[in-house]
Amino acid sequence: MTPSRRRVLAAFLAAPGLPFAGRALAAPPPLLAATPACADDDDPTPAQTEGPYFTPDSPPKRDFAADAPGGERMTIAGFVLDRDCRPVAEALIELWHADPAGEYDNTGYRLRGHQFSDAEGRWWFDTVVPGLYPGRTRHFHVKVQRRGGRVLTTQLYFPGEPDNAADGIYDAALLMQVDSSPDGRFGRYDFVLG
Repeated sequence: MTPSRRRVLAAFLAAPGLPFAGRALAAPPPLLAATPACADDDDPTPAQTEGPYFTPDSPPKRDFAADAPGGERMTIAGFVLDRDCRPVAEALIELWHADPAGEYDNTGYRLRGHQFSDAEGRWWFDTVVPGLYPGRTRHFHVKVQRRGGRVLTTQLYFPGEPDNAADGIYDAALLMQVDSSPDGRFGRYDFVLG
């Protein structure tokens, strides 16, 4: 039996933090390996353009699914880590993306919002799978910032998308690990801040 998104998220949240032991991650939450895996002198997560559809001052929000009730449900989650694999608590994570039809809300905050990582560096959003639009592969836009640090602006991508190779911005280092469940998808990505 394939576990639901809720069960995977519950396991992720119940998993112990990432103790700093020999600069290696503890066992990852069930079903999902860390992406990318932390190692000594790990490179920070690559930056990418914010694109033309960023809107500042997004509201605090974790549940985007109500913004697109007909969309395929997806939970995305991960950790915010420093280059020594230590969790970064209270890091700002801002998310925005297209709706299932490939359209962005450029007048309001539909499918836009932010939250802060917890004491263990964990973050998660309940949302929907973004649609495609001409010239781009399927993706999420994200900004991540530790308190007082520089803003990392980047994008997260889906594995196995036919348009990945044709998208001039796509970077395989920003692929989420995505698993399917009966009630949607679960994506995992760990941000490594420089």
